[in-house]
Amino acid sequence: MKDGTQSSGSLGNPPTKHGTPMPETHFTKSPLAVELEAGTHYACTCGKSAKFPFCDGSHKGSGLAPKKFELDEKKTVYLCRCGKSGNAPFCDGTHKAA
Repeated sequence: MKDGTQSSGSLGNPPTKHGTPMPETHFTKSPLAVELEAGTHYACTCGKSAKFPFCDGSHKGSGLAPKKFELDEKKTVYLCRCGKSGNAPFCDGTHKAA
């Protein structure tokens, strides 16, 4: 779906709680399924965050800024981890072509 939500099925990544640190290699060819509460969230765009794919401020001084996104309700979303999605911060399947 365009907003990064998935109505059924799995993309191979178990849901992870917001703020759980990712492995040292942050950019990878698979999305992250995560259940998020309604509200404002900030996705990392620099790849340096210890809370990747969420921003922790590690971008400071890099010229990059986090990607702000809003959710109207609690839901599971699939966040891009390849850095090439045309629908960032949500996965659009671009990693499959890379």
